[in-house]
Amino acid sequence: MTGAQDAPGPAGAGAAGVDPAAPAAPAVLAALRAETLRRLTALGAGVADVVEAAQGANTDDEHDPEGATIAFEREQLRALAARARAQLAEIDVALARVAAGTYGRCEVCGEAVGAGRLEARPTASRCIRHA
Repeated sequence: MTGAQDAPGPAGAGAAGVDPAAPAAPAVLAALRAETLRRLTALGAGVADVVEAAQGANTDDEHDPEGATIAFEREQLRALAARARAQLAEIDVALARVAAGTYGRCEVCGEAVGAGRLEARPTASRCIRHA
């Protein structure tokens, strides 16, 4: 661990310098993870539906007016799924910070991230100053 992570943190911080908002973090992150997994599953089903619907069609993206729409829908769903996978990774990193006792502390300066910021963005790893 680095010295910043070993430091006790500012006065008023919880045990091991962890933000007092951190005790609720596991439940909030678990709920966010479950919702993200549900969204990812639904997006995967949406992509499968679009691909299946397009297989029977003679889609020529260049000449068929429906071809561009199908391609757009497919890529939009894939982009949303990629974002959901990235969010899942952010949640897993935040859960690792909870386990390590560093959740709620800025990874740059070691100060509290802030309860308001964590409420708005539970996966935040940096305070506003270092965001």
